[in-house]
Amino acid sequence: MKISDARVVVSSPGRNYVTLVIETGDGVIGVGDATLNGRELAVAAYLRDHVCPLLIDRDARRITDTWEYLYRGAYWRRGPVTMTAIAAVDMALWDIVGKSAGLPVHQLLGGAVRDGVMVYGHASGTDLDALEADFSAHVDQGYLAVRAQCAIPGLDSTYGVSKSGAYEPAGGSRPAQDVWDTGLYLDFAPKMMARIRDSFGDRVHLLHDVHHRLSPIEAARLGRSLEPYRMFWMEDPTPAEDQSAFKIIREATTTPIAVGEVFNSIWDCQELITNRWIDYIRTSVTHAGGITHLRRIFSLAELYGVRTGSHGPSDLSPIAFAAALHLDLTVPNFGIQEHMNHPAGAEQVFDTSAEFRDGYFHPGDEPGLGVTFDEEAAARFPYNRKYLPVNRRLDGSVHDW
Repeated sequence: MKISDARVVVSSPGRNYVTLVIETGDGVIGVGDATLNGRELAVAAYLRDHVCPLLIDRDARRITDTWEYLYRGAYWRRGPVTMTAIAAVDMALWDIVGKSAGLPVHQLLGGAVRDGVMVYGHASGTDLDALEADFSAHVDQGYLAVRAQCAIPGLDSTYGVSKSGAYEPAGGSRPAQDVWDTGLYLDFAPKMMARIRDSFGDRVHLLHDVHHRLSPIEAARLGRSLEPYRMFWMEDPTPAEDQSAFKIIREATTTPIAVGEVFNSIWDCQELITNRWIDYIRTSVTHAGGITHLRRIFSLAELYGVRTGSHGPSDLSPIAFAAALHLDLTVPNFGIQEHMNHPAGAEQVFDTSAEFRDGYFHPGDEPGLGVTFDEEAAARFPYNRKYLPVNRRLDGSVHDW
């Protein structure tokens, strides 16, 4: 089953997506997500100029060999651009093999160990009343777990909070300039969680994203202040590059810790997992080398009692979400899966068999990943350059966004 064609499609049905399409000589087509928000064209060029020519005439069934060939063979390893490109190839090959075998990918991975994948939604508000209303709407939709983000009084903008409609941080031909103050945040965050618990009790899992903004000591203080509210997790409390920082946080608080959406390989999270400094690993199928490599990360995490909580925002396409669901369904140490609705227009380009019911998603039993990609429809949505914001402290210095 030789690969006869590999092509890259960049489209923007509501937001930018990079899709890799691989076709075999006998007409089987597989698709993979290669989206890197704000740096989409870098991955598209890497695939188009360097990877796609190497795929022609390779056996599509040799998934692991192709992964090793692209990772080790390039010499320049890791990094978000390289690993996102490899991930797209990996997803597309799993899709091809599943379609060829007439089986969904989760069957190829050993079969389901659960009936569905618990997901969490994103609730936010410009004030506590608005947050409570949005949180209630998510509960009414059937979510068993909800992330809570609220505008911080005294700041013009807050990560994770939309002033109207769905939250979309990327936008404009230049990055937006957000302003940040750690003191205001640390004082407000416990009040936010107290409001949610007072209104909803403990019947819904409660999550919160710090988004890499604190020092280890500040994160430790936050974790302690949130302990009364039985958090499912606090996410990305400090910049993720410094793995040893999490030792300080772990020793100071019992609030569960989740991290990893910016990680690209097993080496980025090795110390965090083996030292048990985190409770959930959030690496994503698109940015951590695809199903093949993410499965290795999850297997390492299983040995140390760390559960999965994969990144799954709307800036990853429905292909990525489907691939994540197939893997989630099969790993014993699954914890939770992030879910955001894709923008209007995406359904014209991506048709998926995944279904949401009673707080759980299932990828469906269609062969392969269960996603159909319409290239003609994608052509109607040209690329639209957008950037994620840049964060600055009150004194004007750049801070982690």
